[in-house]
Parts: sequence; structure tokens; C-alpha cells
Amino acid sequence: MQNRRSFTRNAGLAAAGAFLYLTGRARGANDRVTLALIGGRNQGKGDALRAIKAGAEIKTFCDLDEAILGQVNPVLGKAQGREPQTEREFRRVLEDKSIDAVIIATPDHWHTHIALLACQAGKDVYVEKPLSQTIREGQMIRDAARKYRRVMQVGTQRRTIEHFRSATDFVASGALGKVCLVKAWMCQVRQSIGNPPDQDPPRTIDYDVWLGPAPKRPFNPNRFHYNWRFFWDYGNSELGNQGVHMLDVALAGIQKLRKTEHCLPTRISGHGGIYWLHDAKEVPDTQVLSYDFGDLLLNWELRSFGDQDPIEGTRAGTGFYGSDATLIVDGDGWKVYGKHNEIEKVVKNSGGSHEANFLECVKSRQRPNADVEIGRLSTTLCHLGNIVYHLGRDVRFDPQTETFGDDQAANAMLTKQYRSSYPLPKV
Repeated sequence: MQNRRSFTRNAGLAAAGAFLYLTGRARGANDRVTLALIGGRNQGKGDALRAIKAGAEIKTFCDLDEAILGQVNPVLGKAQGREPQTEREFRRVLEDKSIDAVIIATPDHWHTHIALLACQAGKDVYVEKPLSQTIREGQMIRDAARKYRRVMQVGTQRRTIEHFRSATDFVASGALGKVCLVKAWMCQVRQSIGNPPDQDPPRTIDYDVWLGPAPKRPFNPNRFHYNWRFFWDYGNSELGNQGVHMLDVALAGIQKLRKTEHCLPTRISGHGGIYWLHDAKEVPDTQVLSYDFGDLLLNWELRSFGDQDPIEGTRAGTGFYGSDATLIVDGDGWKVYGKHNEIEKVVKNSGGSHEANFLECVKSRQRPNADVEIGRLSTTLCHLGNIVYHLGRDVRFDPQTETFGDDQAANAMLTKQYRSSYPLPKV
């Protein structure tokens, strides 16, 4: 059996060989990458500003909402010395051959359609988390990225931040002893969004296009900017919104412990519900999940009703619990606690730019830190938890086939229905 050092070396060589594309040479280190931003109200604006800081140019800013175009474009222009051109139709962006790559920061229900078409158009892709809305969509996006030899980075930034990488390296070193339990959690306070009535959509947006593949429904302000996250038609619950970051760190540690990338659980169980505010939100505000990997257990806990006395002293973190020591990591750094609960090691936040890593890989044709397959697996953990929530029971999962065996009800949730006017692209 290969040791960790030889595994890491061989894996790195394989990845490098796999992504030195036959369709062109690597770009020079000083070449500027030309980007388009698709969706810029919230996270997309931040992604674009960090990409500009890392040396990219945003040529085109695409958003369905004219109000957002007017608000955000001057900010991008100030950052790079020139305002991007604006566009409301993402397909026109993909037709522009001068654009090297796109940032997809739309609501989740549009990720798959745009990512598939972007790959087909020959664009590299930075796609916000979570990657997809179903397990099957994630597989399709990965397959398209591989087919068209595209660099694709998923917006799980903790894969790039150095102290998260060193934390999971420490876990894999064996210094914690036998790791039997991994935990990920989020403690927060979600305010009420109320129950406003349906109304006419803003004049600044084509609401039917905004819905896209999602079901046709009357416009409601709660289902629009930002709050769409709390509705199943457009989002992936707090698991996909917040939990994917902490679960991704947990998965990174498990992958390094097992010395293999493809790590998924065999049994998922849990409970959750709306116990805090009875407003318009559809997704649970309180949840506990367990993912059984056979040789260890991964637990997820969500509190959206309070952040007092948070888990392990941190509102959003990941813990690795071994027979000899425990490691807790969050945005500030990581600590190791010994058998007598003494702090044995402290590492502070050391930063890292996810967007810079993406741009480097666009030039070199290497796989990025949160390559599409890595982001797909973390997103799959979110989908599995959501399926358990919808079914209200445990499920057994086959990591090889990525199906639920003879469980027809669970298998039906591997995919979803799309509006007939917005079918999945065939790529």
C-alpha cells in the first residue's frame, strides 16, 4: 500500500497530466484573463472584485435585473479603472470568443444550465457554491467540464485558505490517533422574512426568465433577491448555503485520511424542522444529520435560532475527534486539544485567494483547489441531507453507483423536473 507522500506525489502528477489539455497550450504567467460575471448582486460582486485584485479583467457584467447592473457596475469599474459592458442575456456572453472564463453567481436553480452551456462554449468556469440542485446535475456538470477540458472551480473557498489545508494535513498525519467522529456545524440567527402577499414583479427584471427552469409561480418578494435561498424551488437549504463550507472541510479531512478523492457515506440519517420562526421560509432552521462512512461518523448540526454558547466556542466550524487528540478549525485558525484537554497546537488564519487560484489554473490548465469533482462531492453531501429531510427517514446510499439501491422514493430525488420551456441543455 502506498504511503501518504507517494500518494500525494502520484495524485499530483496524474492531475497535472489529466489537465494539460490537447486543445491549446498553457498561457503565460503574465497574461491577463478576461472574465464575464453572470449574476452580481451578492456573492458575485465579491468574486469579481477579488478576481480583479488578482489581475483579471471583467469585460462583461451580465445580470437579469437592470437595477443591479446600475448599482454594481460602477463598483466594478472603479476597481479596474473601466466599467464592464453590461448584458442581460447570458447566452450572448457565452458567444463572445474574447471572454476566457465566466463567474456564475446566479441563484442555485440556474447553475446547471449556465455551467453546461459555458463548458460547451469553451469557457472556463468559476461557479458559486453549491454546484447544483441535484446529485445528477452535479454529475452532468462534472462530465461536461471533463468532456470539453474546462477548468472549473467551485466557490468553496476553504479549499484554498492555507490554514484549512494545513489543518486537514494534520488530521491525515495520524497525530490525532484514530479519527472516529467528524463534526460540522453552523450557529446563527435568521431573522423573520414575514409572509408578504404576492405582487407584481419589479419593472427592472424579466421575472419569467429569472424563474427559468423553476416552477411557474406568482412573484413574491420573499422568493427574490437573497431570500430565494429559503425556498426549495431555487436553493438547497442552509446545507447548501452555509453548511457546504464546513462539510467541505470535513470531506477534505476524510479524503486525506483515506488517501482517495471519492469519499461518500453509505447511510444518512437525521431530523430537522422549522421550530423557530413560522414565516414564509420552507427550509429547516434546526437540523441534526449523521453521515456513516463505515469507519467514521460525520455529524452536521444547524442552529438558526441562536448563536449563544456556540459549538466548540465557534459559530461555524469543523471538528475532527481522534483517540489521542481533537482538532477544531474555523475561519480564525485551528487548535489541537490533547487527552487532558490542554491546547497542544495553535495555528492562525493564513489567508489565500480562491479567485487567484482559479486564474492561475486558467493559465496553466491545472485543476484548481476546488475542482468541479471536489465541489461536486461536497455538494452531494448537502443533497443527501436534504433527501433525508424530505423523506423523513434514513437512507442507504451506494457510493459507487451514487444511487439508493431499490429505494425508489430516494432515487426519484436524484433528479428534478424542469419547466418545459427550460429543459436541461444537451452537451
